[in-house]
This record gives sequence, C-alpha cells and structure tokens, in this order.
Amino acid sequence: MTEAVPAILQGLRILVIEDEYTIADDLARNLRREGAEVLGPAPSLARARELIKTKDDIHGAVLDIHLKGEMVWPIADSLLARSVPIVFATGYDADAIPQRFAHLPRCEKPAAVHDLARALVQNSA
Repeated sequence: MTEAVPAILQGLRILVIEDEYTIADDLARNLRREGAEVLGPAPSLARARELIKTKDDIHGAVLDIHLKGEMVWPIADSLLARSVPIVFATGYDADAIPQRFAHLPRCEKPAAVHDLARALVQNSA
C-alpha cells in the first residue's frame, strides 16, 4: 500500500490575482487540489485591494503582472509590506519586472501549479 503524499499548500490561504477567467479558474482549482484555500481570483487591482484589505491571514499570492491595462506593482508592494510571499505568473520576460522585485520567483505562463506551489513555499522560507 502506498501512502498519500500531503498537498504542498495544505491549509494555506493563497491569493490569486489573474484577469483571464479561464486561467484564473484553472489555477484556483489546481491550487485547491494542492490543499490551498484560494482567495479570489481577483481580476483587477481594485478587487485585489479589497481582498488584501479584508483578509489578515494571506499566506502567499500568485500574481499576473498585467491586469486589464494596469500593472500589478502596487499590489506586490502591499503584499511584500505584509511579508506575504509572492510569485509572478506571467508571459512577460524577467526584464519587464522592476528591479525591486527581481529577487521574487517568476513562473512563465502557462505555469504548472506544482511549480507555483514550490516557488511560494521556497519564497516563504
């Protein structure tokens, strides 16, 4: 008999910020399979701000960097100020990310949820 492998994000609240519905829905579903409680997905900066404002215990966040014509940088700053680990899930090159975020993990879309989960866990250590 084989033992079940525990989900890597078991019990963690992960904020998903993604404006493309299909990607957001797929990502949220897959994060739940990894044991996460998903906040969002937030398709806009305004919705992301609402979630951040009302949720005290965010354990990590997956951020698309371009949302409906706006860049996600103010949200990333907000989350980092709260010591929330983040990973960028994007189709943009690393050069598109401001220097102040260069140390953060970036997974190229389409990103495998296990890669995102691993990046979040490693970034929180």
